[in-house]
Amino acid sequence: MSRINHQVRLAARPVGEPRPTDWEHVEEPAVEPGDGEFLVQVLCLSIDPAMRGWMNAGRSYIRPVEIGEVMRAGAVGRVIASRHSGFAVGDHVSGSFGVQEYCVSDGRDVTKVDPEAAPLPTYLGALGMSGLTAYFGLIDIGRPEPGQTVVVSGAAGAVGSVVGQIAKILGCRVIGIAGGESKCRLVVDEFGFDAAIDYQKEDVRKALREHAPGGVDVYFDNVGGDVLDAVLLRLARGARIVVCGAISQYNSTTPQGPGNYLSLLVNRASMTGMVVFDYADRYAEGIAQLAAWRAEGRLKSLEDVVSGGVAAFPETLMRLFRGENHGKLVLKIAD
Repeated sequence: MSRINHQVRLAARPVGEPRPTDWEHVEEPAVEPGDGEFLVQVLCLSIDPAMRGWMNAGRSYIRPVEIGEVMRAGAVGRVIASRHSGFAVGDHVSGSFGVQEYCVSDGRDVTKVDPEAAPLPTYLGALGMSGLTAYFGLIDIGRPEPGQTVVVSGAAGAVGSVVGQIAKILGCRVIGIAGGESKCRLVVDEFGFDAAIDYQKEDVRKALREHAPGGVDVYFDNVGGDVLDAVLLRLARGARIVVCGAISQYNSTTPQGPGNYLSLLVNRASMTGMVVFDYADRYAEGIAQLAAWRAEGRLKSLEDVVSGGVAAFPETLMRLFRGENHGKLVLKIAD
């Protein structure tokens, strides 16, 4: 059967905020799988802040998306044709399939998922890379101890919401920083944080004095900028900062670094960058624990699913930078 594959390719490297002209929408016949390959129909795409960094040229933790290349994206899909002994037609799978409707794979870095155990979008969120980032970043780098205070920025997002819930499971006091009243209510009422700070309306440093009078033991940073600087001034002795992201800076042509970094010296604290790919050999461990907590009702997942197919990708990505998503942002490609 002849299938048309709609794709979104990178047409130009953005300067500042991505524009519609930075993308090219392409139609081409879907490729049939060869020996040892299978064809995936993409059903849902993961929309992540890291995508903005992948669009830039230059050295990073992963190679940049090249001009003319299908935009990189994690996804879940269904195998619809197979010449691979390990993957059968009808299997549901997760992998880096890109912003397109069909993808041929040889099975490397592809994982089977069970749509009966959890909705497919959840495998892009709490049971996917977002959950794994939260799990390894908090536990391995943050090293929280029961009774300690953990602060999370981007607390209503895909990673931050899971970080806070894991910290509560581990017996910590958890404070979330988010933008807007609805997100702050979500953080406390749905995800069980002890308190939330609305950085759009509150003085973050003053609010931290109220909610964390003994200082911040672990800070999981997803936003950078002014929020990071405010938390740096409230560190406890021996605090650990996990640098996961800096969404406030991704579209800036003059990124702002931390001005209060000497607080690390004063408080004998540490600030460590975290990339989830470094834990690839432990993914099974992380997913097993996250799935167990979810089955026990101790870990909630929230997916913000947008319909519209691959054509809606550029606008959906910009929702992240406007702070319009609640939980994990997912673009639905097909049923």
